[in-house]
Amino acid sequence: MTIIQRLTGPTPKFFRVLRNIGLGLAAAGGAILSAPISLPSLVVTIATYLTVAGTVATAVSQTAVTDTSNTSLKTQNSDSKV
Repeated sequence: MTIIQRLTGPTPKFFRVLRNIGLGLAAAGGAILSAPISLPSLVVTIATYLTVAGTVATAVSQTAVTDTSNTSLKTQNSDSKV
């Protein structure tokens, strides 16, 4: 499976929710980092971690795909045991 097929394939519901949470974290961190006022270094550090964590969660969630070929194998295996 190529990366293009992964990115355009169907994403499971859990990973869609996780992707949206990651987008929110990245947006919140980016907004804090780009604030026009001077912020304490602890706040800036936390915002940096939020941005990185949100970006990674979004990227990983986007590449997760539903494996439809595996479900047919499970059905076949459970039928042969009976």
